Amino acid sequence: MLTQEGRASLSDIADLNRLKLELNQLQPVDIGDYVADLPPEQRAIAFRLLNKGQATEVFEYLDQEVREELIGYLHDAQVCQLVEAMRPDDRAELFDELPAGVVRRLIQQLSPVERQATATILGYPEGTAGRVMTTEYVRMRQGLTVSQALSKIRLNDQDKETVYYAYVTDDNRKLVQVVSLRQLVFSLPDALIKDIASDRVLKVRTDTAQEEVAQLMKRYDLLALPVVDREDRLVGIITIDDVIDILEEEATEDIQRLAGVGNGDESSLSRPLEKLRNRLPWLLGIMALYIGASSAIAPFQKTIAAVPVLAVIMPLFSNTGGTVGIQALTVTIRSLGVGEVTPQDTLKILKKELLAGVGAALALGLTMVLLALIWTPPQERWVALVAGFVMAANTLVAVTLGTLLPMGLKRLKLDPALVSGPLVTTMLDTIGFILFLTLITITLRFVSP
Repeated sequence: MLTQEGRASLSDIADLNRLKLELNQLQPVDIGDYVADLPPEQRAIAFRLLNKGQATEVFEYLDQEVREELIGYLHDAQVCQLVEAMRPDDRAELFDELPAGVVRRLIQQLSPVERQATATILGYPEGTAGRVMTTEYVRMRQGLTVSQALSKIRLNDQDKETVYYAYVTDDNRKLVQVVSLRQLVFSLPDALIKDIASDRVLKVRTDTAQEEVAQLMKRYDLLALPVVDREDRLVGIITIDDVIDILEEEATEDIQRLAGVGNGDESSLSRPLEKLRNRLPWLLGIMALYIGASSAIAPFQKTIAAVPVLAVIMPLFSNTGGTVGIQALTVTIRSLGVGEVTPQDTLKILKKELLAGVGAALALGLTMVLLALIWTPPQERWVALVAGFVMAANTLVAVTLGTLLPMGLKRLKLDPALVSGPLVTTMLDTIGFILFLTLITITLRFVSP
């Protein structure tokens, strides 16, 4: 790993020949970190010092924003060489973010084979197995012997994404078996592939959601997973490095959506305009929801004026109830995301959440009573009992909503992370305020002289 001191020492090198030597001795991912930290003009200079093979690997590790800047600074011939040498799935990911005119120009300059591979991947919807797969894989015919298969891998498959699995197809490219490199190495040279390969092939279709792919590979500890089309023909594979990217992407998206950040792909280094575009719609939407919450409070202005201590107590409902709801919401979304639970487990999960919620409700309700007793004057001590009851009730409502809302969206085949934390908090505020103020208003009729 390139340390801060290492980056500083590279920056102090004035001799480009020496810098070239030092850079080409580093791992591509470390060079990518170094290049990304440089000013745009210096990035292109440092990038040109890399040898052709390493430049391609480094380019694939760079953030999208840095890639776009480099494309603008490099000559067309250099850009075309880089794009041509990229793996089809990484190239498709790059093209997703580039302007349409630039993509058309780059596609036209690709070789026919690479152009077809890229067009195939780009033809599938985003978020599906077809969009994240690579078309570089090892394919075998059933009639080969182990010796012939190993010779084929040595001669023809050096540049494939992975050689740990070889996929056996029939004459129509239909996937029928899979054989691992381990099986090939430890089998007799004259043995037929069809006799040692496994007929139990785990596979996904091109339209399978990428989250489902990641869960399947995690469950069965796979290094790669074949992708087939509707006719069961092998069209690509998804490798473990793709799955790591998928898991990171999905986790980032879920976390940011829980916080009310729009697209779920914002980073700390995103442009200010992009940050504003991601956040402002949610903020305006939450403000609109809070208008509803405030409108629910408006009819109780006389009640608040009669019992001023309510203004001190009510924020506790907002903060505490929202936190309880987000806790339940986060745990439920995470469990759905990693495949631990399904919508069929809703009642079982709700039961566990409610049992835990009862304990939390008693503790929070009692705490609210004690705090309210401190804040209320002697003639209004009854407010503490109402506050404690509403706090306990709101806690149970919070765990219920935090469980049922994401489960309901999942059952409707929608992303559970669409239920953001601010949305749940606003709903609980409205419920808690209306319940609390209604009970206070009713009680006032009996205790007022």
